[in-house]
Amino acid sequence: MKFLDQALLLLTGLTALYIIWRFWGRYSKDKALHDIYYMMAMAVLFVSGVLLIFGGWGLLASPYILTVATLIPLGLSLGLMNQFMPEYKKAYSWFALIGFLAVAFTSITGNSLKSIAVPLFHGVAGLIIVGIPLFRCIKGEARKGYGLVAVGGILISLGGMALAFLKAGKQLLFFSETVVMAILAPLLLLMALAFTFGFMKDIKK
Repeated sequence: MKFLDQALLLLTGLTALYIIWRFWGRYSKDKALHDIYYMMAMAVLFVSGVLLIFGGWGLLASPYILTVATLIPLGLSLGLMNQFMPEYKKAYSWFALIGFLAVAFTSITGNSLKSIAVPLFHGVAGLIIVGIPLFRCIKGEARKGYGLVAVGGILISLGGMALAFLKAGKQLLFFSETVVMAILAPLLLLMALAFTFGFMKDIKK
């Protein structure tokens, strides 16, 4: 791994720690479950970044890393559903649990259904991360800038789907392995910054 990639991953981790601290500040006052989900997702992002700094991109081939990384989109989508669509939170919680177990099982065992499970559950989580913030912005229910959460959702979806296709032996559009490895570190940093600036608009309201 290049030094620049390590530096960008370090900045990603520091950004994740900052927003975790801000989520914790709100949770300490409101005790809302959605902040726990948000913190879980950002904590996984932080740990993943640290592991990649010391272990290199080769860690992405590990089925365990892929499984744990699934908690990032699932955690964020669970937080959004609990915060803004509580009437569906129970059903989606079951969906997320099944999705996590399916990704874990198919990834660790090398089951051929991995090529379906990973894009399916990552895709649904990504749609929620993009859709809910955009819908709130369109309806005028969110502060200006909250739509950056949706931008973060687009970035995480692109990265996750591209990696999933590569692990399945396929290629998503022009995202070859060389391209994915070249843009992954800056993509993770941009994603973390988008989530941080977007969620801060909600925390400060």
